[in-house]
Amino acid sequence: MTSETTGTAALAALVDLATPFAVRSAVALKLPELVRDGCTTTDALAKASGTDPDALARLLRHLVAVGLFAEPVAGEHELTPVSEALLDERNALLRSWLDADGPGLKMDLAYSGMLHAVRTGTSAYGAVHGRDFWADYREDDRLRSFFGTTMAGFAWQTGPELAARHDWSAASSVLDVGGGTGALLAAVLGAHPHLRGAALDLPEVRPEAEEFLARLGGRAEFVGGSYFDPLPAGHDVVIVSRVLTDWPDADATRILRRCAEAVTGGGRVLVVEVLAGAEHAKNNSSFDLQSLTLLGGRERRPEDFDALAAAAGLVRLDRLEGANGLVVLEYARG
Repeated sequence: MTSETTGTAALAALVDLATPFAVRSAVALKLPELVRDGCTTTDALAKASGTDPDALARLLRHLVAVGLFAEPVAGEHELTPVSEALLDERNALLRSWLDADGPGLKMDLAYSGMLHAVRTGTSAYGAVHGRDFWADYREDDRLRSFFGTTMAGFAWQTGPELAARHDWSAASSVLDVGGGTGALLAAVLGAHPHLRGAALDLPEVRPEAEEFLARLGGRAEFVGGSYFDPLPAGHDVVIVSRVLTDWPDADATRILRRCAEAVTGGGRVLVVEVLAGAEHAKNNSSFDLQSLTLLGGRERRPEDFDALAAAAGLVRLDRLEGANGLVVLEYARG
């Protein structure tokens, strides 16, 4: 094979759009679950999924070609390691994101406006969908619920480690800024019964958040508001977790300034992030582009957060590192 042929084939693979949409369609139709449960023929799959048999056969042909399914006998389908991984409950969030009937597709369609994002340095979501992500988030119940569930899933991964690794003995009250329904706050308060706390997020989140936080027996409350406005004052620790990545530098600094204003004189601001180390970046280099195109945000290094914090009147006291890229940066007012 000539280098020109190899290059052309590589280019064709790079720009293929059929495959990601084919996989999303398979997830929406629950084809992996159907094959797992014994619907293996094209006709059986078409009947069970409510699809046109000929069109489904054409979809399956491509999904076999790219390795999502195997076809050991014509018209008979089996799972592969790829589809088995898709069904693994540890990948439930990914499976939900890939559902073509779900909000994850709408979020990923912001990539179609990447040229706008690169030209302007701002989110492409509004250019593609007609209003920016956060306006859509406030008005679209499905999108808000989906995004909140996704972020809660991340919080359940980082919360126990944050609860265990940070010294909470001197604190009595915690504010989680941009805390969604309160998953991260619940992990911290659950591990430290002497703490009380509040999760602050947009008012539309209140019903789900209050239902979730009720399990803490009155030790936690939801506060509706924006982290660009003055925050509830008097908390010993203010957490801002996986929020700053959603915003450009000027807005991230504004958020940190509000955190600095809210924390008590001897209190702490904790920036909790999952950062792209060398190995992560090599395997998932698209995340920074996702931050840009979807939200206008960016990935940052610890020293980048230090610079933002300094501009907000904060100085770093400590840095903790955990599993899977978790970094906790501890700041105090300067």
